[in-house]
Amino acid sequence: MSPETPRVLVAGIGNVFLGDDGFGSEVARRLAAEPLPENVTVTDYGIRGMHLAFDLLDGYDVLLLVDALPHGAAPGDVTVLQVGEEDLGSGEFDAHGMSPVAVLGSLGSLGGRLPPRTFVVGCEPADVGEGIGLSPAVAAAMDTALSAIRVLIPGDPVDLTSIAKGV
Repeated sequence: MSPETPRVLVAGIGNVFLGDDGFGSEVARRLAAEPLPENVTVTDYGIRGMHLAFDLLDGYDVLLLVDALPHGAAPGDVTVLQVGEEDLGSGEFDAHGMSPVAVLGSLGSLGGRLPPRTFVVGCEPADVGEGIGLSPAVAAAMDTALSAIRVLIPGDPVDLTSIAKGV
């Protein structure tokens, strides 16, 4: 890996025991089974926020958080958002849970920094009640999410308005 090659972390997050909240974990599992460049690390963090925070201290250039993202869209809709320091604010960090805003917001106090290119690849859940397995709408969104991640992995500038449409 050359010094110019960006280090990329794809972080699947969510609780697999809460239906569609397991979206990020399932995406990470599928992506990890693909051949990927040596500069890309794929990890299913589940609800282990402290683990993610400490891994980010290793200095990544690109962070792709993959998670269920309830925001009023239709179930299965994939959204890609770019996140900067100004988006974090503060949050109460729970060493035994996963609040992405709190985890990312804690990096400075741990001696780290938010990767310069940080994105959330999120999917609108249909059901986050107790149970294992994704709803049909969220399961059908896997290919769109994986396509978006493959576009983001190189760390190049991208048009976020079209990326979640499978470009």
